[in-house]
Amino acid sequence: MPASVITPPGLTLHDGVREACDRIIQLLLLNLQKLVYNRGSPSLADSPPRPVPFLDALRSHVRDLCVEALRLERKRFLWQHQLLGLLAVYSAPHCATDALFFLLTLARTQEELALATQLYAVLSSCLADLLPATVKTCVCQIHAGRLPEPQIAQLFRNLALVV
Repeated sequence: MPASVITPPGLTLHDGVREACDRIIQLLLLNLQKLVYNRGSPSLADSPPRPVPFLDALRSHVRDLCVEALRLERKRFLWQHQLLGLLAVYSAPHCATDALFFLLTLARTQEELALATQLYAVLSSCLADLLPATVKTCVCQIHAGRLPEPQIAQLFRNLALVV
């Protein structure tokens, strides 16, 4: 087990502590889910939806969150993937397409690539035109020269696998 903020190298957590932490994270994600999905779309007469500062702060860390989720560590990647989905819905449409772009670009195995298809399945149910917008993001990133050739090749391989 890798060292974390909680335990130094070599020490392991008691299973009860690990389970309690898992429950706390699930409760926090449930609260975030309520905040994200209960925002709704304001009409002209309504005030703008309430911001969620935690998710606002995470917007600039989409790539980092994708990288961490792709590590597929224990149960951690499950809540990271769920958090990524909530962030993508909250900050749609750009955050959703960016998250899919990063997952498609950085995934190296079938298991990692499955995270992208699972995220797409969740997001496509609530975001219109997600596939064309994601393809547009991928093309824009390539044309902007932001990807080294090996990552472009990986992106194309992964796109071929999911299509």
